Amino acid sequence: MTGAAEWSRFTAALFDMDGVLTRTACLHAQAWKWLFDDFLRRRAGAAAFRPFDEQDDYRRYVDGRLREDGVRAFLASRGVVLPAGGAGDPPDAETVAGLAARKETYFSALLDERGVAVYDDGVAFLRAVRAAGLRTAVVSASRHCKAVLASVGLLAELDAVVDGEDSRRLRLPGKPDPASFLEAARRLAVPPADGIVLEDALAGVEAGQRGGFGLVIGVDRSGHASALRAHGAHLVVSDLRRLLPAAASPAA
Repeated sequence: MTGAAEWSRFTAALFDMDGVLTRTACLHAQAWKWLFDDFLRRRAGAAAFRPFDEQDDYRRYVDGRLREDGVRAFLASRGVVLPAGGAGDPPDAETVAGLAARKETYFSALLDERGVAVYDDGVAFLRAVRAAGLRTAVVSASRHCKAVLASVGLLAELDAVVDGEDSRRLRLPGKPDPASFLEAARRLAVPPADGIVLEDALAGVEAGQRGGFGLVIGVDRSGHASALRAHGAHLVVSDLRRLLPAAASPAA
C-alpha cells in the first residue's frame, strides 16, 4: 500500500510529540547532554571522560522515555547505579530523581530561550487524518506536553493527550511499555488494532508494536530507519506528507 491507503482504514492516530509534531527533540538532547556531561566529568576524576553522545546515546537510552527511566537507562549503560530518591529531591541531589529534576531545569531554560517550532509534515498529517474523520491523540513522556502543544496551536486539534504528568499520576510505566498508548486508545474509545502510532523514538515504536496497534509508523528524522524497523515500525518515512492524498498534501 502507498499514500493514504496506509491509514484510511483506521479510526484513530496517536502521535508522539517531540520529533513528530514539534522540533523539541533537539532541546531535550541538549539538556540531557548538559546533565550527563557535567555528572560524568565530575565522576570521572582522573579517569578518561567519555561524553554523552547527542545522537547515539540519546536515541538508545533517553529518547521517548520518562525522565527517570532515561536517567536509569543511560547511567546503566555506563555501569553507574544511583539511589532512586524521591519526587521532592532538589536538582543537585545525586539521585535518579535529582538528576531528572536537573534535566528539567535545563530543558525549561532552553524552551524559554529558543521557543518551539513544528514539523510541517507532522502537522499536515495530523490535520489530514482529522479531516478524514480519525480521532487524534498525543502520547508523550514530556511533562511540558500540553503547554508546548498549546503554544503552537495544536492542543485544540487533539481528542486526547496522555503526557508525563498523566503517567506519573496514573503510575503508567514509560515507553517502551505500551501503557501510555493503551491509555490514550482507551480515552479515544478505539481498539488498539484500529489505531495508528506515529513515533520517531525507538522506545516509542516498540511500545506501539507491543501494544498491538494496527499500524506503527516510524518517522525517521535522523537516518535510523533500520533501527526503527527493528524495534517494531511497520512502515518508516522521513516525511509524513508522502502518506497524504495528493489533494491533501501541501508543497514540501
